[in-house]
Amino acid sequence: MTISSALSAGVAGLNANATRLATISDNIANSGTFGYKRASADFQSLVISSASGAGQYSAGGVRASASRLIDEHGPLVATSNAMDIAIGGRGMLPVTTAVSLGTTSGDKPMMMTTTGSFRTDSNGVLMTDSGLVLLGVPADADGSVPTFARDTVADLEPVVINANQTAGDPTTEMNLGVNLPAVDTEAGASGDTLPLSVEYFGNLGTSESLDIEFTPTVPATGSSNTWTMVIKDSASNGATIGEYTLVFDDSRTNGGTLSSVTVVSGGSYDSTTGELSLTVAGGPLAMTIGKIGDPNGLTQLSDSFAPTSITKDGSPVGNLTAVEIDAQGYITATYDTGFTRTIYQIPLVDVPNPNGLLSLSNQAYQVSPQSGSFFLWDAGDGPTGEVVGFAREGSTTDVAGELTNLIQTQRAYSSNAKVIQTVDEMLQETTNIKR
Repeated sequence: MTISSALSAGVAGLNANATRLATISDNIANSGTFGYKRASADFQSLVISSASGAGQYSAGGVRASASRLIDEHGPLVATSNAMDIAIGGRGMLPVTTAVSLGTTSGDKPMMMTTTGSFRTDSNGVLMTDSGLVLLGVPADADGSVPTFARDTVADLEPVVINANQTAGDPTTEMNLGVNLPAVDTEAGASGDTLPLSVEYFGNLGTSESLDIEFTPTVPATGSSNTWTMVIKDSASNGATIGEYTLVFDDSRTNGGTLSSVTVVSGGSYDSTTGELSLTVAGGPLAMTIGKIGDPNGLTQLSDSFAPTSITKDGSPVGNLTAVEIDAQGYITATYDTGFTRTIYQIPLVDVPNPNGLLSLSNQAYQVSPQSGSFFLWDAGDGPTGEVVGFAREGSTTDVAGELTNLIQTQRAYSSNAKVIQTVDEMLQETTNIKR
């Protein structure tokens, strides 16, 4: 009966607008929620009969489908916490639940979120107040991140940062800039050995030294411009780890620079880089003394013996002072000795259809058949954006737009209620025909 279909259409309209009202109320309630993605209700017409010339029409009504617009991005809001993390573009942070950390069976559930305020708990685990634990790939002791699987969470671990942790950085490279007195290689010079001690740091953060001796070759006449350099390692009980014969140029164009380096014993000399390949007690150490003709390494000028530039990497054992995350997703720890080291990499999760993800509480999401399989990208690679520290992503709710939708929904709801009221009056008139 046509009049009955009108009643059903009115009821369907009430239900559809009630669904839309629910999404609007959810959006307005979360207008200040960081990382909230607004919900949207779309209406589709329901057609019962559309036969042309049938002489009557049966109303089908309307049905509503609600979805969450996860691919929309809210504004980034600056904060003062280094581990407040947001994503500048596409991609999400991999997280898991705090309650899953104590389980021993199976993999931890992989969830994702677009932003979070992460702080350490009593065990040093980075998590939000709502219990979302940040996942990452731990770096090796040298700060390099190993290759990890991109389509599984097997290599992801909870990020743990202990405030009382210490670390040292062994010395692996050293630049030696020293001026040797030219007068010491002239006939009649004393030929005294000139000592130099250079500190370096061992694998355990201990302070060691390279004791370097420069001995001039004194000729009977003229000037030899030749020195013997002997390098001893304190960590090897003073053993000699290298001996080299240095000859300096006395020409007008390259006067005072290295002319040749001859290896007597120890590591080799690379003339293209100016490096000596030394081996100290803790392992290899590259010492740059300068290329042939290079004025920035060892020189022989005037009558003074002085270190002109000695630089090295490494540091003694230091205490953790700060942790930050960069645009590529690398978490870097800074120690009070000035040493910095990469301790984790946070990959970004991406799926073919972000709007198909399963929405959970606390602005978290999970993969579903509609979203497609996930892939772990390095931040900035592929479709993903950069990681932004000291920032949170704001809500995507537009309060003015939602209030406008609220007025429209209220009017539409009232109109559908009026249809039901009208049908009721018409049915009453039908009933009164009998009287």
